[in-house]
Amino acid sequence: MLREIVLDTETTGLDAANGDRLIEIGCIEIVNRIPTGREFHRYLNPERDVDPDAVVVHGLTNEFLREKPRFAEVADEFLAFITDAPLVAHNAIFDLGFINAELERASRPILASSRIVDTLALARRRHPAGPNTLEALCRRYGIDLSQRTKHGALLDSMLLASVYVELLGERQATLVFSSNGASGGVRMAADRTPRRPVPLPALLSAEEEAAHREFVKTLGAEVVWLKYLGDMA
Repeated sequence: MLREIVLDTETTGLDAANGDRLIEIGCIEIVNRIPTGREFHRYLNPERDVDPDAVVVHGLTNEFLREKPRFAEVADEFLAFITDAPLVAHNAIFDLGFINAELERASRPILASSRIVDTLALARRRHPAGPNTLEALCRRYGIDLSQRTKHGALLDSMLLASVYVELLGERQATLVFSSNGASGGVRMAADRTPRRPVPLPALLSAEEEAAHREFVKTLGAEVVWLKYLGDMA
């Protein structure tokens, strides 16, 4: 079982080394690249003003954040959620820098860069001509962006989880529910599991295949196996 945490953050500005702080952190758990439904999401009081340019991006104002918990108050809960799982983030050095700065302030152990999976680096290798923003990758892979009117850590984590699977080429059949909730609104997404280009040789002997054909003929004219007898020639 492969457990990973996909995460995203929003901040007061762009420079953790210059005192900018976390104001939102969103994480979702995926197991074998499939979301489990478990998540960690907190808005945070940064104990400083949010840059007006940042507010334009994420919409989180000083007034909204004033009564939220400080990072130190949720640090242990955050660490308990992520445990020692690999951490998947887009432009991960940005998020890791802010998270580690907050962990240091809270006298907690910082996160090792070796556990980070940077989807931006994956995207640049797979699509060197770009663009490779999260939004551009969602559009490239047909991932629904209709709810993303502004940046948000939890929603962006969910979007990134879908992008991550696409970047790895591991999208599997999944249930997709229609937005109107109508019956019949469940369909199977495309299965992009790689197929073997040349079938493996049969393990049955010619005598065993002949005996199977004779047995199938005794099952009646409607038996489904009759459809496949021609493929065994």
